[in-house]
Amino acid sequence: MPPLPRPPSPTAVPATPDTAVRKTSFAPVANAHTRLLILGSLPGDQSLARQQYYGNKQNRFWMLMSAVTGLDLVALPYEERLHALLGCGVGLWDVVAAAHRPGSLDSAIRERADNDLPGLLARLPQVQTIAFNGGTAARLGLKVLGPRAAGYRIVALPSSSPAYTLAYEEKLRAWLGLSAALQLTHPYD
Repeated sequence: MPPLPRPPSPTAVPATPDTAVRKTSFAPVANAHTRLLILGSLPGDQSLARQQYYGNKQNRFWMLMSAVTGLDLVALPYEERLHALLGCGVGLWDVVAAAHRPGSLDSAIRERADNDLPGLLARLPQVQTIAFNGGTAARLGLKVLGPRAAGYRIVALPSSSPAYTLAYEEKLRAWLGLSAALQLTHPYD
């Protein structure tokens, strides 16, 4: 299968719940030192409006990753958050490159095109662990990876989204397992 075309710049995507609008993911945040790649499904409307991964203030991603890394990512400006994650060996991207989706719920994703996960991973030889942020990301991501998934430690995490109502403490317990992929220790051990 030929590689998928790179999604258009996210700045061209209005963050409205209009079903006619095709929403696109952001560019990957990763470098040659990335050991852990965290994959979401597709940015929600608030993230698209802010042009930030996990830009919804109710999303617990940055709190959870603060606990995983031992860094106060929540207190940092967005660009510094990304730099801090990269410094810890963490990369970010989404499984879905573009889709029609009214609102922000994964269940409303239609007519999707997937990101070229195998192509990205081919450029990131240090990645050993792929973590999926939520069930939709895991289900779709494992299909995109196909047999290549067997070459990685796969971690399916409870979604950091406020739409997934699992208690924060339960989410935290699962997410703290990522510290093993980064060889980090933290006060919650």
